[in-house]
Amino acid sequence: MAIAKVRSASRRRARKVQNARKAIAPRSKGASKIPATAFNGRANEVRFGIRLKHARLAKGYTLKQLADVAECSESMISKVENDKLRPSISMLHRFAQALETNIASLIAEPDPSLGHVSIVRSNLRTRIHVDPELQGADVWLERVITPSNGGLLQAHVLNLAPGSRSDGLIDHVGEELSFVISGEVDLEVDGKLYRLQAGDSAFFPSSLPHGYYNKSKHITRILWVNTPPSF
Repeated sequence: MAIAKVRSASRRRARKVQNARKAIAPRSKGASKIPATAFNGRANEVRFGIRLKHARLAKGYTLKQLADVAECSESMISKVENDKLRPSISMLHRFAQALETNIASLIAEPDPSLGHVSIVRSNLRTRIHVDPELQGADVWLERVITPSNGGLLQAHVLNLAPGSRSDGLIDHVGEELSFVISGEVDLEVDGKLYRLQAGDSAFFPSSLPHGYYNKSKHITRILWVNTPPSF
C-alpha cells in the first residue's frame, strides 16, 4: 500500500514537471541518460552510495522496488550505490521521496557532539557534487548548516559552473530563500523566469515547480535556504 501511494505521487509529480517543462534549457545532444561519471576524490565530498543502500535496505526495498517507486532503472541505482554515478539533484529528491525521507537524512552525517551551537568553518564545509552530464556543467553544494534531527532550517551555498542548470523542475513541501552571493542566474518559478544578480534574493513556496540556469561565463554562488529540510 505504501509503495503504491508513493509511486502514484511520484507519477503525478513527473507529469506536472513535464507539462511545465523538462528543463530550463535543452540538453546537449551528447549527454548520456546514465553517464558513468565517477567521483574525483575532492576534499570533503560526500559519497552517498553506501548511505542510499543502507536506507533502501532499512526500508525493505529491493533494487527493483526502489526503481519502480523512483521511476528509474535498477542499473542507475546500482551505480549510485557503488559510487560509480552521481545523481542529479532532481534524482536525489526522487530517491528521498521514494524512501519517505529527505536528502539531508539520506546522506548526512550529523555530529551529536556539537550541542546547540553548530560552527562550520569555511574550509571544512561538506561538498556535494552532482552529475555534470545531467546538469550541463559542474554543480556542487556546500553545507552551511550541519544537519540535525528535528531541525527546521537547511542552508547550502549552491555553486553553478557556466552553462549548468537544474535537471528539470522540482517541487516539494516547504518554503525557500535564495540569495545570490556572486554571478547571476536565471531562476524559473511556476513557469516564470527571473534574472537574479549578485545581491538579489528570491523567496517562494517550494510547492511551485522551480529550477535554475547559469547562462553566464562565470561561476555563480547562491546561498539557498530551505524549511523544512528537503535536501
